[in-house]
Amino acid sequence: MSLGLTPWLVPSLAALAGYLLAMRPGERPWRVRLLPLAWLAHGLAGALHLFGIGEPGQGVRFGFAPALAATAWLVIGLHALESRFVPVPGVRRWLALSGLMTLALAMLFPGEGLRSSSPWAPLHWMMGLAAYGLVAAAVLHAAWLDRAERQMRDRSRARLEAPAGTIGLPLLTLERLTYRFVAAGFVMLTLALLLGVWFTPVWHWDHKTVFSLLGWVVLAGLMAGRQFFGWRGRRATRWLYAGSVLLLLAYVGSRFVLEVLLQRLPAGA
Repeated sequence: MSLGLTPWLVPSLAALAGYLLAMRPGERPWRVRLLPLAWLAHGLAGALHLFGIGEPGQGVRFGFAPALAATAWLVIGLHALESRFVPVPGVRRWLALSGLMTLALAMLFPGEGLRSSSPWAPLHWMMGLAAYGLVAAAVLHAAWLDRAERQMRDRSRARLEAPAGTIGLPLLTLERLTYRFVAAGFVMLTLALLLGVWFTPVWHWDHKTVFSLLGWVVLAGLMAGRQFFGWRGRRATRWLYAGSVLLLLAYVGSRFVLEVLLQRLPAGA
């Protein structure tokens, strides 16, 4: 867990400082601009760390904490893209907090090398990360959706002009965004699993495989339920939460157990 003088340390510290300042209350322009600047530094640190740039002999390196940091980075980036088309106010501080916590965790637990004989393995890992980020964005929107529905049912809170934590989006728009992220994440997860099956010479029913397939089945069930039975509201979001937990256990959970609890270095991804 020693940080050392690594090339990714400086952009990591810059990103941490940016996220910390972006978390301060108020919507002053300089605070709003800090989040994308911290995001850029976060991305640079992640790229330097992942590919071992500037560290001879290190090679590709990953782990449970860098996976969380990369997921947070993707969610912040998706929010920045989404906010250009649909205003999503009031979430800057929460996004900055997620970036700060996951990046700090990645600095403490930088992970170990990923070794694979297949040239397709990096694409498989990138697709898996993309699926993580898209599903995490869907979970974030589902949490907003649940909150908005609770506020609608609570007439006393609905009469308030600006209840705390309100996103400010029409309910149907928020629901549509949520399940677009689910569909995109499901597609990326499917591609990642198919690619993994294709280049893996020997199939192993390990924890990562089992939890990944269970997560895929749950997300597939959610999409089928919405398409054929019109699932909405809490029933749909519960399926999404269950699928996201299974995906979290698939890689992050298994690597956490190996790296931190058992102090063992996994042989591959």
